[in-house]
Amino acid sequence: MIDLYYWTTPNGHKITMFLEEAGLPYRVVPVNIGKGEQFADSFLKIAPNNRIPAVVDHSPEDGGQPLSVFESGAILLYLADKIRQFIPDDLRGRNETLQWLFWQMGGLGPMAGQNHHFVQYAPDPIPYARERYIKETSRLYGVLNKHLSDGREYVVGQYSIADMAIYPWIVPHHRQQQDLADFPHLAKWFGRVSKRPATTRAYELAKQINTAPVVDDETRKLLFNQDASIIR
Repeated sequence: MIDLYYWTTPNGHKITMFLEEAGLPYRVVPVNIGKGEQFADSFLKIAPNNRIPAVVDHSPEDGGQPLSVFESGAILLYLADKIRQFIPDDLRGRNETLQWLFWQMGGLGPMAGQNHHFVQYAPDPIPYARERYIKETSRLYGVLNKHLSDGREYVVGQYSIADMAIYPWIVPHHRQQQDLADFPHLAKWFGRVSKRPATTRAYELAKQINTAPVVDDETRKLLFNQDASIIR
């Protein structure tokens, strides 16, 4: 059994997509980040960065005590290695998958996240920041679009954790000021992933857990005004 500490964010969706694809038994433990539940001591023991998602595997491969993992990319890699699926076995395929996983973790996720912040949530408009992150998001879409232009169905050929990592950050493309019509190869891939039954199940689950997503003034304080003092 896997305990999934989860909220309905792109990083959260990555893990539900994996678990639904894999058919692993799991239990969702909602962590409402808009209410500050990510700062609970019990959660911080599992995820010291006070971010979702995190998992606790009650049946780790070594047969030992339950094992906790935080950071969405690390979780995807851990789970893929656990069941030996969704990551190629061969050296070159595995390394290609890891490169695109890290591309999402170090590029698309952070840049699109800043895009979301300055386009949607910043209390005052900052034109330079908006333009900077909208353009960088566009550049990253272009990188993926070019990569997919050779006709491959998925990011590394076969469906993998690279696709699961990237897809949830493309879902809010309208809010990122991106038009998928400008990226035809990416758009075909996006449609292909969206039609997978496991993807549908993962996003339906999200609707059941978070029925009224909203960012109000109190939520802004919790999400956007953190510094080192919350760790001390």
